Amino acid sequence: MTTTRLTSRLSSRRRGEPNHRWIRVVMAVLATIGVIDTGTITLKRWGVIGQLSCPGGADGCDKVLNSVWGSLFGQPLSLFGFLAYATVLVLAVLPLVLKGELRSSLSERSWWGLFLVTGGMVVFSLLLMGLLIVKIKAFCFFCVLSAVLSLSLFALSLAGGDWEDRGQLVFRGVIVALVVGLVGLGWAASVDRPAALTTKGTPPAVVSASTPATLALAEHLKARGAVMYSAYWCPHCHEQKELFGKEATAKLTVIECAPDGVNSQRALCEQKKIEGFPTWEINGRLDSGVKPLAKLAEWSGFKGPALP
Repeated sequence: MTTTRLTSRLSSRRRGEPNHRWIRVVMAVLATIGVIDTGTITLKRWGVIGQLSCPGGADGCDKVLNSVWGSLFGQPLSLFGFLAYATVLVLAVLPLVLKGELRSSLSERSWWGLFLVTGGMVVFSLLLMGLLIVKIKAFCFFCVLSAVLSLSLFALSLAGGDWEDRGQLVFRGVIVALVVGLVGLGWAASVDRPAALTTKGTPPAVVSASTPATLALAEHLKARGAVMYSAYWCPHCHEQKELFGKEATAKLTVIECAPDGVNSQRALCEQKKIEGFPTWEINGRLDSGVKPLAKLAEWSGFKGPALP
């Protein structure tokens, strides 16, 4: 009797899976969009590609992606989104291309994988949307797109699986939501602490000490009319300043581009079409991103002491 019931259940799943093929196809398409979305942002943050056109305004996207919540373990947060979407893509496509018993055994497990992965993505996306609205207070089209994709993928995973044990579904879903939610909240709170120590509209204080070489370079850049366009909330701008050190940074010409920043020169930044921070203007040429000091020295014709 048990064997007959098991055979009937397996036959039912094999008949039902073809009806769910379209769900896998849709999930694969949405995951591919997510891979392109997060992959492009990651390449931009790595400096592999240039500026991105952000619907709704580049300033908002740049403020979000370059905020303290835009990185994790020293890497762009979008990189981890890319890995999540790539995982969903693999889990959705594999049962469509495999054959035989391997396909049958992987089919059910892949639905569980899709449910758990996309469930975690939804919880983390909701956390990021909360930070977007409450803390960063900016609109980022790419972030909203990722949240919509995550929610859609989660809904499709629920519709596609043969959930015979609803209790296990709820239990595992709650566990994933709690773990991702608690870890995400802890991370969001921990990286926000340095920001709480600064006055609104002002960048964090530079704490590293300058060297004779960095002081000489800063003086040279100022004499050559070099300008660093910055935003007080930009962690990469702070990283650039830390390379110079406290005393040398004070000698640089730094233009504040954030509209709500102290001594903001937003009009000048818009005139120069500054879209990424930091952006250096040296000898009439604009280039964005954190630059090694040796590169700045070469670019500006600095002939002083050697720089790292």
